[in-house]
Amino acid sequence: MTGAFLPVAGRGLPRPLLALALAALAGMGPRPCLGASAAPDPAQAPAVIARDLQEFRTFGSVLYVAAHPDDENTQLITYLSRGRDYRTAYLSLTRGDGGQNLLGPEFGDLLGVIRTQELLAARRVDGGRQFLSRARDFGYSKDFRQTLTKWDHQQVLSDIVRVIRTFRPDVIITRFPPEPSGTHGHHTASSALAIEAFRLAGDPKAFPEQLDRLTPWQPTRIVWNGYGPGRGGSDEASPDVLHVAIDGTDPVTGASFAALAARSRSMHRTQGFANFSVAAAGSGPRVESFKVLDGAPAARDFMDGVDTTWARVAGGAVIARLADAAVAHFDAGNPAASVPALLELKRGLAGLPAEPVIDEKRRDLDRILQACLGLSVGTTVSRPEVVPGEAFTLTHTAIIRSGVPVTWVGVRYPGVGREIRHREPLIPGQASTRTATRTLPLGTPVSQPYWLREEGTAGMFRVADPSLIGLPENPPPISVEDVFKVGDQELVVSDEAVYLATDASGAEVRRRPDVIPPVSLSFASDVTLFAPGSAREVNVEVVSSRADAAGSLRLEAPEGWGIAPASRPFSLAAPGDTARFSFTVTAPAQPSSAAIAARAEIGGAHFGTGRIVISYPHIPRELLQPPAHLKAVCLDLSVRGRSVGYLPGAGDSTATSLGQMGYAVTQLKGADLTADGLRGLDAVVIGVRAFNTRTDLAAGLPALFAYVEAGGTLVEQYNTPNGLQTQQLAPYALKLSRDLPRYRVTDENSAVTLLVPDHPAFTVPNRIGPADFGGWVQERGLDFASEWDADHLVPLLECSDAGEAPLRGGLLVARYGRGYFVYTGLSFFRQLPAGVPGAYRLFANLVSLRK
Repeated sequence: MTGAFLPVAGRGLPRPLLALALAALAGMGPRPCLGASAAPDPAQAPAVIARDLQEFRTFGSVLYVAAHPDDENTQLITYLSRGRDYRTAYLSLTRGDGGQNLLGPEFGDLLGVIRTQELLAARRVDGGRQFLSRARDFGYSKDFRQTLTKWDHQQVLSDIVRVIRTFRPDVIITRFPPEPSGTHGHHTASSALAIEAFRLAGDPKAFPEQLDRLTPWQPTRIVWNGYGPGRGGSDEASPDVLHVAIDGTDPVTGASFAALAARSRSMHRTQGFANFSVAAAGSGPRVESFKVLDGAPAARDFMDGVDTTWARVAGGAVIARLADAAVAHFDAGNPAASVPALLELKRGLAGLPAEPVIDEKRRDLDRILQACLGLSVGTTVSRPEVVPGEAFTLTHTAIIRSGVPVTWVGVRYPGVGREIRHREPLIPGQASTRTATRTLPLGTPVSQPYWLREEGTAGMFRVADPSLIGLPENPPPISVEDVFKVGDQELVVSDEAVYLATDASGAEVRRRPDVIPPVSLSFASDVTLFAPGSAREVNVEVVSSRADAAGSLRLEAPEGWGIAPASRPFSLAAPGDTARFSFTVTAPAQPSSAAIAARAEIGGAHFGTGRIVISYPHIPRELLQPPAHLKAVCLDLSVRGRSVGYLPGAGDSTATSLGQMGYAVTQLKGADLTADGLRGLDAVVIGVRAFNTRTDLAAGLPALFAYVEAGGTLVEQYNTPNGLQTQQLAPYALKLSRDLPRYRVTDENSAVTLLVPDHPAFTVPNRIGPADFGGWVQERGLDFASEWDADHLVPLLECSDAGEAPLRGGLLVARYGRGYFVYTGLSFFRQLPAGVPGAYRLFANLVSLRK
């Protein structure tokens, strides 16, 4: 590594670096913590410093626990963090990867990545922190015991204990009661597991493998946050239920806690909360109820008996006195005048023993000192993406606005244990820079969310490095510590390197650098269908990220599948060059499924990942590089008709699946729902939740029903009863119930009974039997119809969760004129991308219905 200090006047500093050094945290894009540790915006800096000083002298800590993104009580989090100045965190046991996406086509793991960033965006508004466990959101479950058949009880419990020992809360608050009720099984499980973890976190015999880095911690109590007076919740009028008003105003922005909470909740945009407002949350006084579930009793407040001052720390009395003085004498017009008092506080803290919360207070004080100095620090990297073996340049920038003497003495790189020492006095109003060149070691793994690096199970992610468990996202790829001398004290400013770019509008955006391979690989589709013993051409696309990328490409398949040729050479001259290569894949003679992997070899190194970029304006850009795999499904499948129109709904890949089945798919828009626009189509398929998300569908229904009447087939996938754009879903009466749990079947292995086994939907062109309902994933279906015109709509099957009455609204078919109308709540949108053979066969029959 090489480096040199280059003092540069602020006026002459390159614009991106000057912007990085001077930009306010509040104005630096969707991930404000990225890439700069800057003094607050001058207009708000004094108020921010005053608030941070209040937080420094406060010791309360609260951990909120629930199951999913959007389960959290954002106003309570805002009240605790902004109103009471407590360390406040939210532990969501899942990343919401089993839900629906109202913004785009991402589902499953991709959706989990988006919702993770939505959680972080929400916490940046309400002031909380974020933790997550390894549990997957595998979809709705009606009972917590069903949840624990997929979640690994001990692993999730261990994760909650780990978070408690890491964050060390005084009180744990659950969103849901621990008793089974009508709510989601994940909800009940989150509370039951939190209680169990509360009882174990302080026991050194529980999960002793954690104690190499952590120490036992026993919170004072765990309480259930009910829904407040008049808003439901058992025993809310009981004398052992506490009621706490959580109204207030943020001292920095002047916004009400309700307004901040609404903004926080609006970050959950894949769930339809983009327009969530204070009015939607409810206006007027907000009172929440709390019931002690375990631990010390409480008479007036859930923090009863918890010392929230420095008096709880041995030697803390001196710190409390100094902190009180710093608060009392803080001059908003001259924050730098507080520097001597803060340096005295640093000396006092240095005499206290190392302990997680004390260490955190030390870092907090350093940030306050930095803000009072008007010291802005930033690090940029010369490349947004780096291939192992490549060199890149880091540019460190520091600028001070106050007249307090500060010397920049070095830069540390904690991730690699390196440090550059040099003394450079900072001149007020002038920026100093330091550059360093590093080489990314060969063999460095490509960037990928840590919880997706290994294959998990249906209910759990697999994480090899225990130190990552609980983190919401990957640690910074390039961590930096800038070291300064202020008086006789050392000030360390933690930072991370970012790449500066501009978006389409010209606005500056910052992104973390990514490690990428020299080439990325992709198949044309995630699933390819084969007839038994047949051969199909499979295409693999190779995209170069660097010049002169040359090597060989091959496919790897399990025994019984044939691949020809064994490999293909490739040579790509320039970055971004693309080449497509064909292989002939031969399926075995019997139905089966296989994972086929693409592998590239360049100079003896092997690469085999794809490239998926997720970009939405409310979250940072995310790069995923999953293994380049194709699911090959060998099955007996016949289809009738060739041309299918597809009207998208909330986002799914059903159109791609129809193409794999051999149909020519026409993507439809609302304007196409006319006699001319539908002419020539053998069938029309409507995407999931289209009646919830499309404003142009209701006007096209007369044309769609006329199309059916004339002999067409219309397959309508599930919708939710809340937020329908029209109540007319079918040419005959058909209703959905708002009792959502009752009208869904969450057990993907539940028995299915064919009520009309000789119906064409089960016989033409594929004979459907019990085997076709094997191997389904996540659930049987959602939002089954609750009422329908029994004279015309015929229920074709029934299924149910254990102990419940059979549901018959999952597949309804009606003759209408010369054609067929189909409503199905069966989760084809999930089964088809998963390559479930029986789902393909049944869906082909529905699309093939003819007179």
